[in-house]
Amino acid sequence: MKIRRILLAVVLALAGLAGFAAPSAATAAHTVTYNKYSLMLDGRRILVQAAEFHYFRLPSPDLWRDILQKEKAAGFNAISVYFSWAFHSPAPGQYDFTGVRDVDRLLRMAEETGLWVIARPGPYINAETSGGGFPAWLKTVPGRARSSDAGYTAAYHDWLAHINPIIARHQVTRGGSVLLYNVENEYAVNTDAVYMQDLQDTARAGGIDVPITTNDCCDAGSWSSTWGSGPGAVQIPGVDDYPQSFECQNASTTWGPWGAGVTERVRDDAPVFAAEYQAGSIDLNNAGYEACRDLTGVQYTKFFQKGNMVLSGATGFNYYMGFGGTNWGWIGQPNDVYTSYDYGAAIDESRQLTDKYFEFKRQGYFLQAVPPLTKTDPSTAPVAAGLETAARTNPDTGTQFVLVRNGSTEAVSSTLAWNGYSLPVTLPGHDAKVLVGGFDLGGQRLVASTSELLTTAFINRDVAVFYGAEGTPGTTVLRYSNAPTVKVLSGTVSSSYSNGNLRLDYTHSGLARVLISGGGHRPMLLLLGTDDTAGSFWRADTAGGPVLVRGTSLLRSASVSHGSIALQADTSAPGAVEVFGNGRDLTVNGRPISTRTSPSGSLEGNLPGPRAISLPALDGWKQAAEAPEAQPRFDDSRWTVAGKTSSLSTFQPLTQPVLFSDEYGYHAGSVWYRGRFTATGSETTVSLNAITGKRGDYLVWLNGRYLGSAAGGVQADSDVPANPSPGAGKFTIPAGLLPAGKPAVLSVLVQNMGNNDDWTAEDSRFRQPRGLVGAAVDGVPAISWKIQGRARVDPVRGGLNNGGLFGERAGWSLPGYRDGSWPSATFAVPAGVTWLRDDFTVDLPRGQDTSVTLRFGDAIPQGYRTIIYLNGWMLGQYGAAIGPQTSFVLPAGVLRQNGRNTLALAVIAEQPATVTPPQLAVAGSQRGGVPVRDVAS
Repeated sequence: MKIRRILLAVVLALAGLAGFAAPSAATAAHTVTYNKYSLMLDGRRILVQAAEFHYFRLPSPDLWRDILQKEKAAGFNAISVYFSWAFHSPAPGQYDFTGVRDVDRLLRMAEETGLWVIARPGPYINAETSGGGFPAWLKTVPGRARSSDAGYTAAYHDWLAHINPIIARHQVTRGGSVLLYNVENEYAVNTDAVYMQDLQDTARAGGIDVPITTNDCCDAGSWSSTWGSGPGAVQIPGVDDYPQSFECQNASTTWGPWGAGVTERVRDDAPVFAAEYQAGSIDLNNAGYEACRDLTGVQYTKFFQKGNMVLSGATGFNYYMGFGGTNWGWIGQPNDVYTSYDYGAAIDESRQLTDKYFEFKRQGYFLQAVPPLTKTDPSTAPVAAGLETAARTNPDTGTQFVLVRNGSTEAVSSTLAWNGYSLPVTLPGHDAKVLVGGFDLGGQRLVASTSELLTTAFINRDVAVFYGAEGTPGTTVLRYSNAPTVKVLSGTVSSSYSNGNLRLDYTHSGLARVLISGGGHRPMLLLLGTDDTAGSFWRADTAGGPVLVRGTSLLRSASVSHGSIALQADTSAPGAVEVFGNGRDLTVNGRPISTRTSPSGSLEGNLPGPRAISLPALDGWKQAAEAPEAQPRFDDSRWTVAGKTSSLSTFQPLTQPVLFSDEYGYHAGSVWYRGRFTATGSETTVSLNAITGKRGDYLVWLNGRYLGSAAGGVQADSDVPANPSPGAGKFTIPAGLLPAGKPAVLSVLVQNMGNNDDWTAEDSRFRQPRGLVGAAVDGVPAISWKIQGRARVDPVRGGLNNGGLFGERAGWSLPGYRDGSWPSATFAVPAGVTWLRDDFTVDLPRGQDTSVTLRFGDAIPQGYRTIIYLNGWMLGQYGAAIGPQTSFVLPAGVLRQNGRNTLALAVIAEQPATVTPPQLAVAGSQRGGVPVRDVAS
């Protein structure tokens, strides 16, 4: 094994990747150290390029592998993962790590894919999740959360006692993938150093031995100071950078309102770590996530991220998000997000690759190709008039990294005076390049280039790919002991040799190919292209040498054995494929491909595209009304008595008893209240108040008569006396509805939208109640209350999937429910709750990755909301009060791709309405993909 590891290291060194080798399933145990420049694995410097991924936002574990492979294919060598306490713990002392919560499986997948992991178990994670990842039952535990108070300490110790052993056995120090362990999250307000220290001590006691980090924001405290000098300080402080803000509605005019986006060095004894660098945005103003993708688009990604590479000297990056996913069930925090957590990320919610993805790939491949970047110091930059320049130099190799950046909106042409040459350079507006000089390209010496380096590899000869913006000039200078032979295989490239240097001049257009031989060095193939042509290359490193591929829409993996190259790849359309590798024949997805050898030495052939998709029409809808809870004779004898008189919440109830739903164990989704009193006959008004979080509402019935609805409130972070009634509603009692001396029943259905995060570590924020906070009927001295929410924890889907609608409690959302007696849908719904169900069968092509969505009409309805269930999984909420979303992803696996499915829609109408039913649509389809099994439903 030792000899094989040495041979593999030689191969990787020849490929220019020795500094960046990520884990594999057979990796031995390693040691992790660090200094001011970088992390080191077994003494070898590494650069960490991570993408944030939240497994709990993709309820189909086989698709986790799809995302990991796509991140790996983009040049990332790590993922950053929050572990959500709330997702795993539906009640105190209850934990579930099975099925869609099997994080042991996730970490194994990362190892198999060859990705390191930055593990982030909180206990607080934020991530725009309900409660910031805190389980809602924690609201009833004494002691301020995110502090060293005893009650909270006991609770989070129990969480860490369950999650830390899983993380520990997957550390790189034990042959796994976990490289760093992140405690807490953006802990900067109301901070407690004893708490921060205990988190680290608890991790160490639980077997965590990799370096501990945290992500600082907002002038964080002692955990950023010199490690070991005081309680709470972590080994490697990381920094959050979100320079582009979250104003997606102003995407076309926003440019760095929150700063330059340069990650600051926190300490001299630890590397610079961009623990969260903005790679998308939440949609605070309902602009839609495509606007967020524009806000943080390709130009932003070039300008800010490349600038940060050189100006900060960082050797650790985590981009938030790599893939956002879906706030299915009641996962999302109510005030900042709706169902989609697309985030404007490089991989969109339906798992399709965007233009941003290919910019990340260009940068990721570059970072893998240049190990000297792991140790650099600031140096004097060459000057280019009209452009910003900065430089860093590796003190050991002399390799230079030069940032050239255009902060204006118009193109700028200039001349870069560098290493004895005057090199023409043109940058479009808001563009940036990181140029390399003094670098060994395998057996060649690169003096300077105004083209950016994508990758370099040894494939029978040295191969290097350079690129620049379409139509801009490029120059590359290489050193030779004598004049080499230059053969231009395609494109237009001029060459000259003088004083030991070969100069190539060209315009970036298409893909030029230049073969260089002699000159005292082994042969070299230069591939000179544009941004787009560079983005079309895929790279995989195998035991048989590196492989470069063009013409597929994704390269998942490759192997080379006995002269044969085998690819696992996706294609979105039929077309040509070109493969550079140490092989004579080619198979793709197990299918032999007829090829010919090109003048460049590559194999050329053709690949088929995906097969046509046929989706059924949803035209078999059935309809049934529910809400028997609104009727006075409904049997609520098994409901929970709501009789508490006090709460740990700092919000004081407006009436007695305390009706906060969390006090009675009902934390997510719909909650029903039924209040009984004896009428006097003179009552005229029902006065209610509810806190639901943004987008929530409540509906009211008295003795079965519908009185109306009101918007739920959003209480301030601190309980402001001037706003004692955050979700007030007054409802007129019709004359004659309440006979004197007769019993009366007040029924209220509240839509709770999730719990506030706790980013300020204040009880007034986290313990903000949900549900009714005040209820009175004028002239009635007392009302006796009962409450009902979720009936039970779904053993497959978990505690955040269901609320307390009658249909949810009775199984109307499930595929096995017998709805044969339901009539055909009219789509006319009264005020209250109506269910629609439709069974449909799909038969998607096998060996093909097809993403299916459920699409509603463009006119988002006012006055009602729709909760969407596919095979029992609550996959979204739709309506004008919810957000701008009209298309909802149906993940493969949850969607049975070759079988029968059930859609159930719970329509909660504030007034009578006519519902427009949705239809199925294809968001993308590629031949290839990963095998996806049906998720238990």
